[in-house]
This record gives sequence, structure tokens and C-alpha cells, in this order.
Amino acid sequence: MPLSTSSVITLHINGERYTLPVDHRTTLLDALRERLGLTGTKKGCDQGQCGACTVLVDGRRTVACLQFAVAAEDREITTVEGLADGDRLHPVQQAFLDLDGYQCGYCTPGQICSAIGALAEHAAGWPSAATADVRPAAGPPPLTPEEIRERMSGNLCRCAAYPSIVEAVTRAAESGPASRTGARPEEEAKEPAT
Repeated sequence: MPLSTSSVITLHINGERYTLPVDHRTTLLDALRERLGLTGTKKGCDQGQCGACTVLVDGRRTVACLQFAVAAEDREITTVEGLADGDRLHPVQQAFLDLDGYQCGYCTPGQICSAIGALAEHAAGWPSAATADVRPAAGPPPLTPEEIRERMSGNLCRCAAYPSIVEAVTRAAESGPASRTGARPEEEAKEPAT
């Protein structure tokens, strides 16, 4: 008897539950865009290299083009559509708007989701390749422009709005701790896996 190549899955996206049949090869990106109409998540390279499809899965940055939808079942998925609180934009969204952290806007949803994830990682004390002192006792490194650029380096912007993106992430970081990241509170404080 041949094995089935499809399943009915339930995805938890932006506080809503969606049940849908999917082929096991369907990426999370295609499920979001093509099956559920959540087109804020963009398809760029479809190879995990541009970051346009970045979403938050259990509060952590994920490139949706490299994750199968079946692997995201029963996890909390946050897309750019789920960040605002009614008419009040998420602090990162507001900072991008205020400081022109976008030009054509194509990469902006992925940039915003990545920035939220990066700020949560920073607040939890996770080092980056730009962190000078990686000892856990040192705590979070200063959030310098170099630190922000390194943490955001997986998100490309063809319009080269990088200076404004760095300013927007800096402004959002100054608006408070990694609040409203989409992560569960116990996950925001977790140490990175070693």
C-alpha cells in the first residue's frame, strides 16, 4: 500500500487556526501566500538567501521558503499581518514607517519580522558574529549599528535602504525591551542552544 503524500494540517497563524489539506512538499511560504491569501510574506529567491519570506515561528525568525508547512503544525506563526494591535502598529512597524526603512516595500515584511526576532535574540543575550564579548556573564552586547547590521544580514534590500533600516531597528530597540515579539514569554528569556 503506497504511503500518502498529503495530510490535513492545522496551522496557528496570527492568533487564528487554519485547517487545510497540503501536499507534504508544500512550503510554509506557499501555504501562507497561495493557500491562505496572507500575501504580506513575500517570495523572493525561494532558496532561503534573501529573507523576503521571513516570519516568526514560536517567536523565532524563520525563512518560510525552507520550512515545510507540515513541520509548522501546532506552532505559533506570526506574519506581518499579525503584528499590529488593531490600528496601533507594532513598534518595529512604526519605526520603519517613521524613518523610511523601506523604499519599494517588497522586502519590508521580511525585514520587519526579522528585526523583531533579532531584537528578541539580543534581549535574551544571544551573541552575533559582531559581538566582541560572547561570555554569557557579559550579558547583551551594546546594540551598535554594526551589531544590528550583522543580525539583519540575512535580509537583503535591492533598494539599499540599509541605513534607514538600521535606524528603524535602533529606534524600535529604544522603545522598550523585546516586547510583543510573538514569542511565548518563557521563550524570550531562553538561552541560545549550544
